[in-house]
Amino acid sequence: MARIAGVDLPRNKRMEVALTYIYGLGRVAAKKVCEQCDIDFNKKSDDLTEVEITKIREVLDKSFQVEGDLRREVSLSIKRLVDLGCYRGVRHKKGLPVRGQRTHSNARTRKGKAVAIAGKKSVKALK
Repeated sequence: MARIAGVDLPRNKRMEVALTYIYGLGRVAAKKVCEQCDIDFNKKSDDLTEVEITKIREVLDKSFQVEGDLRREVSLSIKRLVDLGCYRGVRHKKGLPVRGQRTHSNARTRKGKAVAIAGKKSVKALK
């Protein structure tokens, strides 16, 4: 099992897919890494040699920001927005969608599970 950027690559997956398990690498970036290292996209992650793993590590260190560094940068960017008190920061703080999506009927993922509100009581029930 290859360990790259602190992540164990999954066994028996194509390199194009296996590299996407690293935070910050998608399919396009994974293809670019494979091209720069002269590794076939269809090669299984189990079949990697130590030399190829070293090449991948060097390319990632040189050209890409992945895993811990990227997570830190993203969290610092969000913290900066919250500290500024700008609209996006306020939305982050409240846990609401940040990029203008509607919240009246959607946004359940961001807002969390729906909480039932007790129905209004009629005037007769109060007397």
